[in-house]
Formats: sequence, C-alpha cells, structure tokens
Amino acid sequence: MSRAEFIEKLQRALAGGLNSSQVAENVRYYREYIDCEVSKGRREGEVIAQLGDPRLIAKSIIEANKRAGASYGSNKEYDEEMASDTQGWNEDGQIAQGKRIMLPGWLVMLIVTVVVILLIGLVTSLLSVFAPVILVGLVVVLIVKVFQSNSH
Repeated sequence: MSRAEFIEKLQRALAGGLNSSQVAENVRYYREYIDCEVSKGRREGEVIAQLGDPRLIAKSIIEANKRAGASYGSNKEYDEEMASDTQGWNEDGQIAQGKRIMLPGWLVMLIVTVVVILLIGLVTSLLSVFAPVILVGLVVVLIVKVFQSNSH
C-alpha cells in the first residue's frame, strides 16, 4: 500500500467517528511519522506495513476519544470537503497546491457572530458620536429650506 492510499483510508475511517479538526490532527501525525521514518532511511512500504491497517488504527483512535469523552460522530461536511480537497495531494501524500485551513462549523459561526456584534457596536458608536452633528446639519438645512420657500 502506498502512502497516499494509507492516508486516504485513514481519513475516510476517521471521518466516520471524529470531528474534522481531530481527523486533520491525526492524519497530520501519521503523515509526519511516515516522513520522519523515511528520512531516517527506512523504506516507505516498510513503515506503512509496520503501522498496519489504517481502519484498525482509526477504530483505536475513535475508541480512545470516546473513552476520553471527546466529541465524536459522523461529519458529512468533512467527507465532502475531503472529496473536493483530494486533488490537492500528490502521489507521495504531500500537498501539491496551496494549503487549505479547515475550521469546525461551530468556530466559523462564533467568528461570524463576533464580527457582526463588533460591526454593530462600531456603527452605534459612530452614530452616537456623529448624531449631534447630523442633527444640527439637518436643522440648518430645514431652516434654509423654510427661508427659501418664504422668499418666493
């Protein structure tokens, strides 16, 4: 089995039981482990054979997370993301294009909420600072309009 096949099988097996950040963290670990062992002079096939079946590794990781009380469950969004992102990996299991940062959905919603709240706060504070100026300007324009209409 090649490195790319090992990593793909591991990703698929983990995606059924972990959230996307946990999957990415575990895949990154095994990718780095294989790279490290190969850089020590071991053959890639030997390292992968020693690791064993990626589905069994994934099952062990998922079970360990369950016992540790970590969040788990199928992550359909991650599967779809991985399906569209697999073109970015070359045959050696290394990134062939720009790296994509994947955030969990709850974190994206939290960031969006914070940004919206900050924007609302900024607009309100700007209005409170400029409201007197705007009101005075409107009163001046109203007075000018009244005098112009009276002069005709």
